[in-house]
Amino acid sequence: MANHVLLNNVDHKALRVRDAHGPDYGDNLMCVPVFPVEARHAQAHYPLMFAKNPDGDYQLVALLGFKKDENLFIENEQWLADYRPLVVEKGPFLIGRNQQDESKLSIHIDLDDARVNENEGQAIFLPHGGNSDYIDNIANVLSTLHQSQDKHREFIARCNALSLIESFVLDIDLEDTGTHRLSGFYTINEEVLRGLNGEQMAELQQHGDLEVIYMILASMSQMRNLVKMKKARLAD
Repeated sequence: MANHVLLNNVDHKALRVRDAHGPDYGDNLMCVPVFPVEARHAQAHYPLMFAKNPDGDYQLVALLGFKKDENLFIENEQWLADYRPLVVEKGPFLIGRNQQDESKLSIHIDLDDARVNENEGQAIFLPHGGNSDYIDNIANVLSTLHQSQDKHREFIARCNALSLIESFVLDIDLEDTGTHRLSGFYTINEEVLRGLNGEQMAELQQHGDLEVIYMILASMSQMRNLVKMKKARLAD
């Protein structure tokens, strides 16, 4: 069970965070949310598509596996891709309201996360109490995630307004284990995209949406690599 507390350099001066991944750290996920700001980096490693969140809204995600609780990017507690989505990069940290001033956002940490300890890993604070480079990077990651929420909603709204999102089904040949059907995801409708008029395309370009859309389409080439990773696991 999570134990989120406001991070401070007095109570948590000795804390460290292991750079490890796996089921014990909540990383056994078939897909994870990604945001338009990171689409350029993420598309080089993961197939990007849309899934429905619990509220029924579209969320851009990076596909990590082909079945529930399967993450093919984890091996021996290491993340195999050079780029980790922001929600993975943040580790046991999250952003929350400051109890003394709710108008301010502060870093919180899950003390029950198995990566948090006092013996090994990245130091959060320097010996004299200042921030380490590690926690400064985490602060940037959390800030980017916070700022990305509204931008993501606006991106989805503009795509919906133009009927650019469609469901798709993909049959994947896994040889000895037969064909696996990937369903429940959504992608960009290329026919609708090609049919947009100049004004509609200009609006997408103005908001930076067009680049994100092309990154999503380009990312589907990563499906071949994901299938190779799956077949390699099955062969082990």
